[in-house]
Amino acid sequence: MTQINSPAWTWGLRNDITPSFGARLVQEGNKLYFLADRASISGAFTLEQRRILDKTFPRFIKQMESALKKGQLDKRENRLFRCTLNGWNCEANTFGTHGYLFVTIYPVSVSESNAEE
Repeated sequence: MTQINSPAWTWGLRNDITPSFGARLVQEGNKLYFLADRASISGAFTLEQRRILDKTFPRFIKQMESALKKGQLDKRENRLFRCTLNGWNCEANTFGTHGYLFVTIYPVSVSESNAEE
């Protein structure tokens, strides 16, 4: 997952945070599916950050699937969902697309440094 790098096109919600991982997931009911060709990395992660992201990404998927079940995310509504795991932020929104979920994941330290600027 973390080897993806597509500088010509950025997937996900945000491209103003670096480093970050962005993706467009496919939603079927309350299940989410990751497609590697619909994902990109902005900036550069350290080896340690890549290791943590690889371990944390499946947990974010479970959190977002739970949010779909609870109605916190809805395929018909533009509603932002945020959660934090293991020192990483995840932002997700369907934008009412009836089948896609746009996601950006980035280290908490990156968002804190952007807030200070």
